[in-house]
Amino acid sequence: MRVSLFLFLLFLPLPFSLSAQEFGRITLLFAGDLMQHQGQIDAARQSDGTYDYAPCFQYVKKEVGRADVAIANLEVTLAGRPYRGYPQFSAPDEYARAIKDAGFDILLTANNHCLDRRKRGLERTIHMLDSLQIPYAGTYINKNARERLYPLLIEKNGFRIALLAYTYATNGIEVQSPNVVNYIDKAQIVEDIRKARAMKADVIIACMHWGIEYRLLPERQEREMADWLIAHGVDHVIGSHPHVLQPMEVRDDAHTAARHLVVYSLGNYISNMSAPNTDGGAMVKLELKKIGHIAALADCSYSLVWTSRPSLRGGGNYLLYPAANSPTGINNAESARLDRFLGTARKLFKTNNIGIKEYFFE
Repeated sequence: MRVSLFLFLLFLPLPFSLSAQEFGRITLLFAGDLMQHQGQIDAARQSDGTYDYAPCFQYVKKEVGRADVAIANLEVTLAGRPYRGYPQFSAPDEYARAIKDAGFDILLTANNHCLDRRKRGLERTIHMLDSLQIPYAGTYINKNARERLYPLLIEKNGFRIALLAYTYATNGIEVQSPNVVNYIDKAQIVEDIRKARAMKADVIIACMHWGIEYRLLPERQEREMADWLIAHGVDHVIGSHPHVLQPMEVRDDAHTAARHLVVYSLGNYISNMSAPNTDGGAMVKLELKKIGHIAALADCSYSLVWTSRPSLRGGGNYLLYPAANSPTGINNAESARLDRFLGTARKLFKTNNIGIKEYFFE
């Protein structure tokens, strides 16, 4: 009887040991546009001529650091002095250091401002990111560098994630040889997807700088492009450029059990923009799980952030506030602007988002 019981137990399924093998996980955090307008440069300038950006990220730093990989759009050059804001950005080097210290691991450089300071600006930006050991995707010193570094392969927690990045244009400034900028070009994107597959990527994510500024809904062109990317093998699509939030949706794949996250615009992460709805944005948390050799979407959510500026507080620096857990001491002027931003964002998302929820952090 004991032998029979032993054999019965021996051949029982082992769900707990199998689940430990089946579920590896990784969390990616995506943030919107890291801008640097003249007001921000002036506010960060110290009496000795250096720049201090640490206060800007103090209330979001812990949350950024919680992610396995945090990614944001660097929409300025690091071209050196003279430092200037819009329309042709060159941010202080201290800005890049503060971004890294805030917890961001990867920066996207393919956007319409990446050539603001022409060849010198593109190359010095890359040199600065290299010196800070911040990987980037979207612009390159030359074709050999692009061939070597792109797609950007993220290897962590047993995952191989290929990151693609493209921009619709560069404000009419042509890229100068031998530099390379990733423009949205379907033939090139197909080749890049093939290369990502050859790299044995578990997941392919395309970061697209696209759309119409200040529009709260994507145009048909962006919707069709998202469809095309997914049909050609991209798993998730993250958008930027409009400087305002646009909807997010989780799609069921038409042919498999896969689910795809499409974010049309994350809005501004930090900026001095004054047009309606440009004073905030979102961070999107994308959690992937691995079952055997298959990586799948486990969960996704977004958290709203808002930028308080010195004019609302009577001085100081620009500060990023978590929308739902603002610091103690927020004044009435800040509260009114924050509430206005949140009201528009939540109304937009309630009407248009599909399959993604808001989350809160302290």
